[in-house]
Amino acid sequence: MGVTTLSSREVNQDIGRAKRASKKGPVVITDRGRPAHVLLTYEDFRRLTDGEPGIRALLDQPGLEEIEFDPPRLGQGLFLPADLA
Repeated sequence: MGVTTLSSREVNQDIGRAKRASKKGPVVITDRGRPAHVLLTYEDFRRLTDGEPGIRALLDQPGLEEIEFDPPRLGQGLFLPADLA
């Protein structure tokens, strides 16, 4: 799966080319040389999103404010300084 990069002008001039490229992988569309959008086939989009609600939708469900959540604290020694010697 390769990534194709096209300028927005190229996409506007030949949308068929962009659609064909999206069948091989994501198409990054640039505006003034900077990545601005990504074109995917609907199949790839569905695979990425898996049709599942996002984290925001899950946390926004009614009744969740009553659930107690106290995550454990990370213990000492879990993170060690880098040895650059």
